[in-house]
Amino acid sequence: MNRDIDQHEATPRVKHDARGIAKTALWVVAASFLFGFAMVPIYRIACEHVLGIKLSGDVADAASVALMEIDESRTVTVEFIATVNSKLPWEFKSEKSRVEVHPGALTEVWFDATNDSTAAIVGNAVPSVAPSEASPYFNKTECFCFTEQLLDAGESRRMPVRFVVDPQLPAGVKTLTLSYTFYANEAATSRLSFASLPRDGIASN
Repeated sequence: MNRDIDQHEATPRVKHDARGIAKTALWVVAASFLFGFAMVPIYRIACEHVLGIKLSGDVADAASVALMEIDESRTVTVEFIATVNSKLPWEFKSEKSRVEVHPGALTEVWFDATNDSTAAIVGNAVPSVAPSEASPYFNKTECFCFTEQLLDAGESRRMPVRFVVDPQLPAGVKTLTLSYTFYANEAATSRLSFASLPRDGIASN
């Protein structure tokens, strides 16, 4: 009799424990998901408020750029840095480490990205310009950082950046550094994986 009572009491406890574990697992997944979203804002705060580097991901006004005159009497060095967040299994690099440009002249450079994983991944590049006071004078007319980048497993891509250094750049600034850090866009990648499933939720062969 007592054994039957013990078994009846144990059953609710097991169910309660299973529900608790399931809730904990859901919280862990949700926290990991939110942490992925937080990586870019944290990076922005660190760059702008700690390192003094201004992030710039906006497309330049075409009309304003068209009115700029080329200053052939002056040369500015633009350096390039390409990095990848540790959670993104990509290779990413600039094809040139630096270029010499005349302010007002449209310049084109190229970057290369390769997805080293066995699955398609969506990434986003976060740009920054240093020194921070020079950021308003660096105008990007085309950049892979303006949109999400989807690379299939093993896929490589050349990506252009076209920019103009404003002739109004302070005379004391001789060198600019354009940096990009690629982050995994976990939300977009998850949507990509979900879209590939049939309606019954089982992947087809």
